[in-house]
Amino acid sequence: MAKLILNRLSKTFETGGRPAVNDVSLEVRDGGFLALLGPSGCGKTTVLRMIAGFEQPTDGSILLGDRVLADASEMVAPEHRNMAMVFQSYALWPHMSVADNVGYPLKVRGISGEKRAKKVKEALNAVRLEAYADRRPADLSGGQRQRVALARCLVTEPDVVLLDEPLANLDRHLRQEMEETFREFHARSGATMIYVTHDQAEAMALATDVAVMSEGKLLQVASPQEIYARPEGRLVGGLVGQGAILKWPAAPLPNRLVDWEMLQQSLSHTNGQDCADILVRPQDVEIAAEGMLATVTSVLFEGERYALKLALGDEQNLRAFSRQPVQVGDKVSIIIRSAWRL
Repeated sequence: MAKLILNRLSKTFETGGRPAVNDVSLEVRDGGFLALLGPSGCGKTTVLRMIAGFEQPTDGSILLGDRVLADASEMVAPEHRNMAMVFQSYALWPHMSVADNVGYPLKVRGISGEKRAKKVKEALNAVRLEAYADRRPADLSGGQRQRVALARCLVTEPDVVLLDEPLANLDRHLRQEMEETFREFHARSGATMIYVTHDQAEAMALATDVAVMSEGKLLQVASPQEIYARPEGRLVGGLVGQGAILKWPAAPLPNRLVDWEMLQQSLSHTNGQDCADILVRPQDVEIAAEGMLATVTSVLFEGERYALKLALGDEQNLRAFSRQPVQVGDKVSIIIRSAWRL
């Protein structure tokens, strides 16, 4: 297999209109699991459709190794890219059995008989559906239908698997179960996988790399741990993970990762024209005896803890967690153990 390269990829649907995808460049490493993360309308599905061959780039190019799959002048047909796609809607044939659905791509390629039956059985075993081979899609749950769609991908041994918000139609319990199935599928197949989602929890749980998009542009590509701990800019900081972005006096903040001692020192510099954006995660806000005063504006009981919204004296807001019950309107003293300067 070879790595997938997007080189300054752009797509505009109307002449003179705003680009749906604007100058996106990234490399998807061979065998990697990339999540394209962003809000609705950010261009992530358009990127996926161009990789699949359903849309042609207006500018830039797509390469798989040294092979050019698409640019503004020519395009390799979807069926000649050795890619497979899993849709949000499953896209299963209702009149076919599970085995026939899974084996259909092989039938199209002219593979029949024992060879096809063997590959179908192996694919169904991989998603733990071998006992359902003779059933119709209507007799399956949503999670089982999604597994059939995965098996249909696996049976063709694709170089790249494309997943377009495949868990959007499932409830929370099934989502968690299917996340584990996707991880197993990735480990077993060794295929490069590109996963489109607006759900940051899915992206963090599944991907080896996360690409954050907004308004057609690529903002940052990094591992889930790097994206969460060290986001670049307000947009990425606001999109990934819970947290609050505060305006903070910037003069004494030489480092990007700052602790409470540095933050306290900077409070003496109150020049409003010299402020930095700092990202504060709720787990880094601690209710302590000596700290800043804040007012509790919202309390949500989450079972093992309380999720709080706090208002600071300058009308900025923070999120925090507490194991002890508090009431709206309570005054609490807080310490920010760690923050990241955007």
